[in-house]
Amino acid sequence: MKKLVSVLTIILLSFFTFVACNQTKQVNMQKVRVGEVTHSLFYAPLYVALQNGYFKDEGLDIDLQTTAGGDKTMTALLSNGIDIALVGSETSIYVYNQGAKDPVINFAQLTQTDGTFLVSRKKLDSFNWSDLEGSVFLGQRKGGMPQMVGEYVLKKYGINPQQDLTLIQNVEFANIANAFASGTGDFVQLFEPTASIFEKEGKGYIVASFGKESGKVPYTSFMTKESYLKDNKKVIEKFTRALYKGQQWVDTHSPEEIAKVVTPLFEDTPQDIIVKVIERYKNQNSYATNPILDTEEWNNLQSIMKEAGELPKEVPYDILVDTSIAENVINQ
Repeated sequence: MKKLVSVLTIILLSFFTFVACNQTKQVNMQKVRVGEVTHSLFYAPLYVALQNGYFKDEGLDIDLQTTAGGDKTMTALLSNGIDIALVGSETSIYVYNQGAKDPVINFAQLTQTDGTFLVSRKKLDSFNWSDLEGSVFLGQRKGGMPQMVGEYVLKKYGINPQQDLTLIQNVEFANIANAFASGTGDFVQLFEPTASIFEKEGKGYIVASFGKESGKVPYTSFMTKESYLKDNKKVIEKFTRALYKGQQWVDTHSPEEIAKVVTPLFEDTPQDIIVKVIERYKNQNSYATNPILDTEEWNNLQSIMKEAGELPKEVPYDILVDTSIAENVINQ
């Protein structure tokens, strides 16, 4: 009887110790508010890091919010509505050129190519960029990276977007796909998974990738205010380490394996489409395999902005990019 009591006592003590440890761990978890410019399979490494528990392993409780649009995302960051923004690096340049006293610093890169595709209303036996001449092209919002990359690629092939075709840029991002489906435009610039869904449904056909044509660019990066980075370096280091684990996992696993992990976050998207989209992005190296944003990518970004007439003044790399934490993380 005494042995039974002793065993029960040990079990109870172990249970309470376990509960106490878990409660302590929960209390020590630091909440980090992250705003993503949109919710997209383009950001698969982030979702893998979340789903695989890499952020929790670092003691971070990630509150992920979809802030819907570059302007809204940056407003949320500057007004302290979020701690970290996932958005195009061009937004940090816009903020800096507007005279921000607390500039926004890019500390980790997520995607390294454009994520849009050219979709034709008609199925073409072969495609040449000259096919766009004289057509109606439904493009992206003026001033954003998709629009700037789109025009950059057109000019690369000798097409003047303002003269050689009818360019539509006054449709809200959320309504572009519906506008094309309703009959507007001969060609449209779309993100995934919409492009693949349209192809599956016979509403359009992917004929080219803007990501392949424009080269490497810091298309979406994690950034925060300089003051937050200074006061929370350990948090940013933990965040970057968790992200890097997600990037490495995506780099070393198949589209099918990645799809299995991220599917719970995309319940309305068919499984075959998720696999196809991830495969397409992996094949064109859209997912950065580490968080370092390099000088060449930064310069390419500003060249694209300058070509689009959206760069008031060039900003040196070392003013708005800090790779010190990312470098430490990947060298550990």
